[in-house]
Amino acid sequence: MNTNQSFTDKEILDDVLSSQKHITDVYNTYSNECVNKQLQTDMLNILKEEHTIQFTVFEEMQKRGWYSPGAAQAQMINETKTKFENIATQL
Repeated sequence: MNTNQSFTDKEILDDVLSSQKHITDVYNTYSNECVNKQLQTDMLNILKEEHTIQFTVFEEMQKRGWYSPGAAQAQMINETKTKFENIATQL
């Protein structure tokens, strides 16, 4: 491995964004599994902070033109809406 290797800003932000997505998944799972209300509150507060960090990184990448998610197609939106409406009526 070349010890003089440096990463571009884009590579660094890609890694940070990917890491933040993973971190929010983990904290979400942990907050769902809490059996103590105060612990759950703490986990949810941390989760919110991590989502804020993730969104800040996302915005920075978007501003630099490094992350441009495509717009969802109307059909996909309608299918997803229908799916969750059906789930809601079953509850």
